[in-house]
Amino acid sequence: MPETQAAPTKVIIAGITKRQENFEYTMTELGELAKAANYNVVGEVTQKLDYPAGATYFGSGKVEELRMAANMKEAAVVIVNDELSPSQLRNLEKQMQLHLVDRTQLILDIFGSRARSKQAKTQVEIARLRYELPRLRQKNAGFDQQGGGSTGAGGALANRGSGETQLEQDRRVLNKRIGHLKQELIDESRDEEVRAAQRNESDIPTVALVGYTNAGKSTTMNGLLQLFTDRPDDKQVFEKDMLFATLDTSVRSIELPGNRKFLLSDTVGFVGKLPTKLVDSFKATLAEAKNADLLVQVVDYSDPHYPEMMKVTEDTLRDIGIEGTPMIVGYNKADRRDDQPAFPDENGDHLIYSARDEKSLRKLADMIEQRIFADAVSATYLIPFTDGGAVNFINSVAKVDKTDYTADGTLITATMSAANAGRVAKYAQD
Repeated sequence: MPETQAAPTKVIIAGITKRQENFEYTMTELGELAKAANYNVVGEVTQKLDYPAGATYFGSGKVEELRMAANMKEAAVVIVNDELSPSQLRNLEKQMQLHLVDRTQLILDIFGSRARSKQAKTQVEIARLRYELPRLRQKNAGFDQQGGGSTGAGGALANRGSGETQLEQDRRVLNKRIGHLKQELIDESRDEEVRAAQRNESDIPTVALVGYTNAGKSTTMNGLLQLFTDRPDDKQVFEKDMLFATLDTSVRSIELPGNRKFLLSDTVGFVGKLPTKLVDSFKATLAEAKNADLLVQVVDYSDPHYPEMMKVTEDTLRDIGIEGTPMIVGYNKADRRDDQPAFPDENGDHLIYSARDEKSLRKLADMIEQRIFADAVSATYLIPFTDGGAVNFINSVAKVDKTDYTADGTLITATMSAANAGRVAKYAQD
């Protein structure tokens, strides 16, 4: 008998406005996150409140409305559009007799299922444990209540004392585990720093694709690989039309005509209300963006909420310490817009394009080339026949415009980075 996949769990999504201008969008995004976690969204409940209720997040009437909506829709889970405190989570589950998942836990679950590299798995595990640490009491409270009903006051008191001891032990175990994982992450980050330093020493510029999740970063990278690398199929990165298709940073070498090489990295996507725990944990993954010579912010231009997505991206970059790096803003998926804008269309540091369109990708490559090779030096060099190594060096790193052979040596006119030009400056002709 063939295996059948279990039907997605039915869920209700819920949230309060809290004076958010983009509240409706955050709820739409919550629904997309739920789908990415294989939930079936069957209903939505919202409440206009400036601040959450301390004990239950929602007002008492809205809690009852949620419970009834879930029962009517046969939903077993309610997903809330914010991070709930341990007491709010406990109180809501008790009153509604339903399983509650807050936005932070939902994102952690998605990240946990998508992480592939050891570094990404370690980062997600640290964030998950930090989330669970203050919620240990809730788990033990359930056991205490089960144990105290039939033993009288003395039994219940003894049970509570035992539970508190177990709680302390659990906390120590989690804190020890977090410390161990943090050290692993530090070691892995050092290894990556060594690799990054080696790349920097090679004088190859670095470009990082950044942006909202599912904006088309991986599709853009794969398109550039298809145009500008040998055997591109062996170097493709995973892409799928879904939130957080991949969490791992991929680095590939792109070679433009004329020996114009650069390293292109595809970084983890951002999302609104990204939990602070994950922002902290993913600083190592985003080191590629922090050390880049140029950023390309990929924007889903077909989504009507793209301005909010851009703000989230820019806020997150600032939160992790990335400021002042030159940036190209690429408005991707222009082919999916109803108004059908012309593309590719370049305007300063902005490009309207489609990652599925070859002309668009070539235009993006031109813009990248103009910016990362802006310091390029064009000169003519006379290399003695006795220094064939210098000729090989120029041919390997420069765009060679002309080569002649004279009685005194090889005459090469070439364009290369200022750093590389400095290595053969003694052969430059006035």
